[in-house]
Amino acid sequence: MFEQPGPTMPDNHNSPELPGKISRAAGWLKELVETLVPAVVIAILINLFLAQATRVYGQSMEPNLHTDQRLVIEKISYRFHGPRRGDIVVLKLPDHSDELLIKRVIALPGERIEIRDGNVYIDGALLDEPYLDQRTPGTMASQVIPPLHVFVLGDNRMASNDSRAFGPVPLDDILGKAWASYWPPSELGVVD
Repeated sequence: MFEQPGPTMPDNHNSPELPGKISRAAGWLKELVETLVPAVVIAILINLFLAQATRVYGQSMEPNLHTDQRLVIEKISYRFHGPRRGDIVVLKLPDHSDELLIKRVIALPGERIEIRDGNVYIDGALLDEPYLDQRTPGTMASQVIPPLHVFVLGDNRMASNDSRAFGPVPLDDILGKAWASYWPPSELGVVD
């Protein structure tokens, strides 16, 4: 008996198209990795050393910053000089490592601060605060800001957890200066 050969199946392993497809896929994958890895590394370095995005939570900085407003924090300038009075800074509370606050620098190291009659006094002189739309409630006895610390307050003094509650902030706990607002579009621009 003689067997008749059946229909032959194409041998994909020897197909000239398969090595070309594998080569193209490998090239595409290599290009993807060469593009993505440096982009991720650059993004991480920017976030760690240059700038990062953050969101405003709460009303403590109204009327100047609003809840859910998105900001870019720049981290470079404080490597060359300390915070300046009036800067809006993002800081972490020492006992709450994951909680970030946004406040305004009011008093610098070595300065004496006092709150009385609805006003803030620095070294005995009334502090001009054109960014406020209200007086500062309560009183606070005169105190000197220790070296390497700043005193911060929210712009909405009636609803702010700030140095009146937790004391002067070590400079090491300041992550950076609020630099620009990027969301919502109506608030787009440099933060004053």
